Amino acid sequence: MERTLVLLKPVTLQRGLAGEVIKRFEQKGLKIAGMKMMQLTDEILNEHYSHLADRPFFPGLKLSMTRTPVIALCLEGVGAVDVVRQLAGATNGRKALPGTIRGDLSMSGQQNIVHASDSLESASVELKRFFREEEIFSYEGIAATDYGYADDEL
Repeated sequence: MERTLVLLKPVTLQRGLAGEVIKRFEQKGLKIAGMKMMQLTDEILNEHYSHLADRPFFPGLKLSMTRTPVIALCLEGVGAVDVVRQLAGATNGRKALPGTIRGDLSMSGQQNIVHASDSLESASVELKRFFREEEIFSYEGIAATDYGYADDEL
């Protein structure tokens, strides 16, 4: 089973969409292995978005990511990284396909509802950035194990 990070961005909380977004991940069959609300700091944002630090929109990105807390999720499932990315849709909400989270709920490239890890390697690093080891849980989930996958997929 893979684990991946999803951040429900401040715009998601401001618009009252957290439940809707979490529901979509759970309906797909992903299991919540960790979840917490947290206020992002300059330190964590500088580290998390270091690849964007030289872009002109970076100060605005940091401002928007500190307007309210975010909800950090550790989601688990077979192929979780790719599944979450497909559910999220294209980064720019105007270009995301209908049926995806961003395609249905966003019109923005920056205020695009969720951050989702883009690879297993990124997921590993990002999960450690947002969660302590004891904040991620292993437990049996009936839907995911008994009904969500064929025996040879587990």
